[in-house]
Amino acid sequence: MSGMDKAKNKIEELGGQGKEAAGKATDDKDLQAEGEADQASGNVKQAGEKVKDVFKS
Repeated sequence: MSGMDKAKNKIEELGGQGKEAAGKATDDKDLQAEGEADQASGNVKQAGEKVKDVFKS
């Protein structure tokens, strides 16, 4: 997995956690859902990169 891709995916995941927390704190369901989606997207991308790494070996 490229270090840059890994960092971008982690940033997306952490940003999603922040949005989710802000949404919960302000009772903004849309922001909370957006944060959850960002986290899921980051996790899926990380999983895809790991699969690519397996086939590169």
